[in-house]
This record gives sequence, structure tokens and C-alpha cells, in this order.
Amino acid sequence: MTNPSLPAAPQNTARESISALAQPMLIRRAAVLGAGTMGSRIAAHLANAGIPVLLLDIVPDGETKSRNRLASSALESLFKARPAAFYELSAARFITAGNFEDDLSKLANCDWVIEAVTENLAVKQTLLTRILPHLGSEAILTTNTSGLPIVQIADSLGDALSPSARKRWFGTHFFNPPRYMRLLEVIPTPDTDSAVVAAFSAFADRILGKQVVLAHDTPNFIANRIGVANMFTALSLMKQQGLTVEEVDALTGTAIGWPRTGTFRLADMIGIDVLAHVASNFSEGVTSDGSTNDGPLNLINAMVEHRWLGDKSGQGFYKKTRDAAGQEQRFALDTQTLEYRPLAKAKIPALEMAKNAASLPERLRLLLANDPKKDKASAYLWPLLANLWNYSADRIDEVTDDAPSIDRAICAGFNWELGPFALWDAAGAASTVARMKELSLPVSPRVESLLAAGHGSWYSSDGKSCFSPITNQMEPIAAIPGHARIADYRTASANSKGVIRRNPGASLVDLGDGIACLELHSVKSAIGGDVVSLLNSVLAPASEAVRNFQGFVISSDAENFSVGANLMQLLLGMQEGEWDEINLAIRGFQQMTSAIKFCPRPVVVAPFGLCLGGGAEISLHAAQRQLHAETYMGLVEAGVGLIPGGGGTKEMALRAMDLAVTIAPPEPRDPPSKFAQSGEYATALKRSLETIAMAKVSTSAAEARALGLLSAADRVTLNRERLLLDAKAQSLTLANAGYVAPVSRAQIPAAGLAALSMLETGIFLMGEAGFASVHDQKVAAKAAYVLCGGRLTPGTLVTEQYLLDLEREAFLSLCGERKTQERISFTLKTGKPLRN
Repeated sequence: MTNPSLPAAPQNTARESISALAQPMLIRRAAVLGAGTMGSRIAAHLANAGIPVLLLDIVPDGETKSRNRLASSALESLFKARPAAFYELSAARFITAGNFEDDLSKLANCDWVIEAVTENLAVKQTLLTRILPHLGSEAILTTNTSGLPIVQIADSLGDALSPSARKRWFGTHFFNPPRYMRLLEVIPTPDTDSAVVAAFSAFADRILGKQVVLAHDTPNFIANRIGVANMFTALSLMKQQGLTVEEVDALTGTAIGWPRTGTFRLADMIGIDVLAHVASNFSEGVTSDGSTNDGPLNLINAMVEHRWLGDKSGQGFYKKTRDAAGQEQRFALDTQTLEYRPLAKAKIPALEMAKNAASLPERLRLLLANDPKKDKASAYLWPLLANLWNYSADRIDEVTDDAPSIDRAICAGFNWELGPFALWDAAGAASTVARMKELSLPVSPRVESLLAAGHGSWYSSDGKSCFSPITNQMEPIAAIPGHARIADYRTASANSKGVIRRNPGASLVDLGDGIACLELHSVKSAIGGDVVSLLNSVLAPASEAVRNFQGFVISSDAENFSVGANLMQLLLGMQEGEWDEINLAIRGFQQMTSAIKFCPRPVVVAPFGLCLGGGAEISLHAAQRQLHAETYMGLVEAGVGLIPGGGGTKEMALRAMDLAVTIAPPEPRDPPSKFAQSGEYATALKRSLETIAMAKVSTSAAEARALGLLSAADRVTLNRERLLLDAKAQSLTLANAGYVAPVSRAQIPAAGLAALSMLETGIFLMGEAGFASVHDQKVAAKAAYVLCGGRLTPGTLVTEQYLLDLEREAFLSLCGERKTQERISFTLKTGKPLRN
């Protein structure tokens, strides 16, 4: 159903733009108008992408000295923002603070100007009228409004927005925080040039890393329209069924593929006032069934009146305080009494049972199979999901062209594992409709048409087409060039042999063009014997894979690249005293990383998300790394009382040496002892020790470079959907350039006793200052010993294998420590490190 007060959306423009992601628009410089929370964070993300940004805001009344104070203060706040707004703080150099009085002339040099001031039509109209004369003839102008119709804003500008400018005017709705939230809704008007939208969409996709979804110019666009309506439905059902906020968050979290925040923790993060504002844009009611029940909205408005705005005010649906002893206390809001009570863990047996399910579809079907009259989970989820599915189906052609666009928007905007239609298919579209009728729940005519057309699901089995209730047939889903996941290659095709080899932990998958992918797919991508075995055999110089392929990529389709080695297997071996088996396992891990490094074909590792411990060691040994920007990498073994034992400590020693050589190249005639005792070498080793001993984890790919975990040649991809093919391209480039594998080093000047004494002194002082426990010091000393090559005369020449043997011996000795075993056990139980 379309909104009669708005002009018809340009249906064909959206489809053409998505399919035409070819040449990204050239954005050399941008400007953000409005330095509030959203505007400043948009500026920060543009800076992350290396784009110079002009950040403007008003001159405060009566201000004469610091006319840029608002923009400058916003920039200062970005340095302290949590979660971090910048990939690394040095990106702030791309942002220039200014004001609307003195700096409008600078807009002439900007290719993109984005308005991000308050959601007030009069304010936007006044500002945009002022800035339009200063824009370049080819500049694009967009608004980040979250609710005001784009056409309405344009019409308010009258003749000030010329016909030419109207072709380059549209909406760009970012989700907060822009660095982390992948969704960017692009909202063209009937006057917007489709070629401009296509070029901008390509820019946002490739350069900003966004999931671009073209939306129609309707209230709240796509994600907020459906996602927030669903949140209000969740609140309404909670009140009807007498549930607590903790119970609803448990029911609407990871159990059904939604974020672990659930509904109300997410509301606190978004901001209760933001929810109230979004709700004010709904014309048909704020629940996803179109209900006129004002109960949920009344509660939200009452919370706003009390200034219970969520995280920003310290309390919302949840509240944290500290008692007289300084201990943290947590409370939850009783929505009936509007009083806070102590937090209580939700106890819902069906959720505990569903945890045993291997996949989301299996888990969802288990939860929905129970009798709603007897089961709390089923009683809540049936009306919640039925409302979501019906509401989403009814929004096709109103908020966007098709169901896949809705799914992409919800997944990227709310971090759902599956969008509404994919979730419906996972539960079984045909069977759920039958059950909905049994339960007297409404059923959308849109899904009735799906079933009447002879289809049992929205998506085809190969995922390449989706049912359209507008055309009443399956329509092909336009592929976006450059986007791919490993799953797209698992089935053999004209260009790929599909899965070539597989075991429970890893697979060898043909990506086409002579490149194969080693996919990690164990639980949490933990590196156990299966992964080690497959990588060792595939990457061996005489293997069939090495003969048949030009290069390799190591990656995964999971949420994270790898959380590290399988600690459970290691702990069991420790407890059983199976030291020979542990020694063989560590030796096998070292052989695996060496196989990666010395493989005759280039191996490119494509990490993303968590890349910890053994995962980081795999990365360190690759010919090149192609990282997703949001890669959190670290050698974290010290947290469980160990040192990197899969070649990681050895690699950090080599990197320290290489860095010192780069900074102060030794003279050819100088003895190795001179370089080994140089200040540059000692400083580089100190940095490597800090990275290992302090278990440092980067907060981005850029920070991983600062920690010494990357090389100058390594590249970063901002769009997760492009990572696999970017890595494939790099592997192919290396192969076509005549890649020659490195040889194991045999002339490494060990830093030896002098540097080791310096590092040991630093470790002792850290302990004396209370920054390191006795066991922390023991672990750090072991790492220092390996980094320096042992207690050798400085400059003694050693080999890579010598350093690997030192590393393995140190690792094994720490495995025998009771405190190490306590740390591993504690981490496995709690997911947190133990300081003992």
C-alpha cells in the first residue's frame, strides 16, 4: 500500500541503479553539515576511507573567539567515542572543522555535501537555501534525514534547487554508528538522475563499505519502518502476555538469529528518544500489525518524559548503578509499575533446549513446534513472527521494490542473521501459514499468492531468484559485481569445480580462474587437527592442489575468521599428561604455518572479525593479507598463560629484525653483533614483546598495522561482501607477477643476551609496579627468550627452525604450569581472561 500523500517512487530507477554498480563516483572531498552525533560520525567514517571532510556547524550565539567551537568540540569527542569512531586516531587529520558563517565558500571544492542537521523541515530548508549557491555544478547534495520525505524537503526549497541540482539531490540514510552499521539507504526522487544514483551507490559500496539498498521515499524508509515496528510489536506482546524485559530479550536474541542485545537492550543502545521520534513518523500505527494500541507508544513517551533515554542517560529499559562498596548493580524496568527492580536471568526451558540445535532453521522450527498454550516461547514467538512476516510482505513495492531488498536492509541495519523473508523460509513458509491459520493469526494475501502460484518458499533453492507478489512469479535477484561468499562456489559450475576436498574443520573450494579457497568452518573457526591436517596436505609443495591451482585464499563465511586454536583439546591433553601428543600437535601447527609461508603458490589470507591467537598466526605467515576493515587481530595466548606457539613468536622476532633493518640498514662489512646490539633492534623487539605479552588486540585492520601484525603490502577492504574476491584478485595478481616463495632464513642475527636482559628488566619493573602478576612475568619472560634467540652472544647467527624449536619448547613448558591450566579452564567456562 502506497502513501497517497507522496509521489510515486521511481521504481525503474532503483533497479537500474543496483544493477549498474560499475564505476564508483569520484569523491575527492566531502562536507558534512551538522556536527551532532550523527553528522560527526559520518565525517569520521569518511575520514576512515581517506576522504578529506569539511565538518560545519553554527557559530554559537555571542561567540567571538572560537567560531568553530561546535564542530571542533565534536571532533574532540570523536577521539573518545565508544565504540571507536575512527579506525585509527590519525584518520582525524582528514577532518577540518568550520562553521556556516565563514566557510560556506569552501563547499565549492566538495564533490559531495551531506546535510545532517536536526529533523526539522524549517531548519533544513533555511540551511540548504543558504548553501546551494556555493555548490559546484557537478556536486551531489544529499540529506541524512531519517523520516522527512526527500521530495518534501526538495519542494520546500522551491526555485533555489534548480532542475540541474534536483538531478543530484537524494536521500542517504546512514545508521548509527556509521562505521559499524553496514546499511546505507539511498532514496532517490522522481527527478534524481539514475546514473548519478548508480555511480554514488558504487562509491558507497566499494569505498565506504556499505550495503546499499535503494528505498522508496516513504516514512522511515525500509529498515526503521519494519525494524522499529517490530520492536513496538515485541513491547505490545510483552505487556499482553505479562513477560519481563529480560524474558523478551532472551526470546528475541540469538535464539532466532537476532543480535544478542534482544529488543530492549538494543532500544537502550539506539536511544528511547530516537525510537519515539521514529514512531512519530508512522501513520498506520507503530506495531507491525498496524494496531492502534497506544500502550507501547505511551510507555516510550513516558520514558522520554522521565529522561530514561537508554545508554546516553544511564538508564532506559536497563539501569546500572554502584553500591556503597563500589560493586556494580544491574536493574531492569518493570513496565507495569515504571519502577526498577534487580535484574533477573530469564528462565525459559524451550530456549535451553533449542541451544542444542545445529543451525538457525533447526532452532527456529524447534521453538515454533511447541504448543503455545503450554510453552512461553512458542506463545510469544508465533504472534511476533507472524506480525513481522505479514507486515514485511505488505511493504513490498511500498518501501522498496522487492523482498530481497527488505532482507538486505534489515540484516545490515539491525544485524539480523536472516531477513524477514529468509527467516520465513527457514521456518517453512507453507507450514507456518497453515499453523498461523490454526492459531487464528492473520495471514497476508501476499503469501497466499506465493502458495497459490505453487511455490513453497520466497527464495528459490539456489537463492538466485525470489517470488514477487507484484508480478506473481519468481524474479531473478540481480547479482552485485564484486560481491561473493565462499558458499557461492561450493556447487560445481562452468567456472568452478566446487568443493574439492573437505573434512569437519576445513574445505578446499575452487573459486575459478585458477584460485582455490581454503575455507575454515569448524565451530567458531577454532583451529584443531582437522584444519591443520587439510592445510598441511593441500599446501605441500608436491600436492595435487599446488600443481593444479595458481594460488590460494584462506578465509571463512563464519561470523569471525578464527578465535584461535582449540583450547579444549589442549586442556584435555594437559590434564591427561599427554605431553608427547601435545608436542606433536604443536609441531603440526608449526608445520602448517610454515606450509602457508613456503608454499610454491601465493597464499593470501582474508581475515575479518575476530582473528585471534592461531588465527593471527595463520595470517602472519601468508604471502599477503587482504583484511576486512573491521578485523580485530591479536596474539592473545598470554591471556591463557601461553605464548604464540604456531610460529607467531618466531614471526614477530623476524618482523622486529626486518623493521630495524629498514630503519637503520647495517653496513655490509659490519659484524652481526653490531646490528644485534643496535637501539633500533632493541626498540623493535620491545614492541613485539608488548604485542605478545600484553595480548594486544587491534580495534581495526589499521591498528593491526600499528601493532606490527601487517606488512606494507597488505590491503584493506571496507565492504565485507567484497573481501573474498578482493583476496582472490590479490592471489591472482601475485601469481601472474611470477610469484616465488621465500626460503627459510638461515642467517638471522640473534639479539641475544644484551637485549634479553633489557627486556627482562622491563618485565620485572612491570611486576614491581603492579601491572603484571608473577605468572604474567613468567609468560612474558618466555616470549622475550624466544624473541631474542635465547641467552646467546649478540649477533650469533640462527635459523628459523631454531627459533621455532625455542618457541615450541617454551610453549610446552608453560603448558605444564598449573596457573596456565587454570587460565585456560576459566576462559573456556566464562569467555574471559583470568589474572592469576
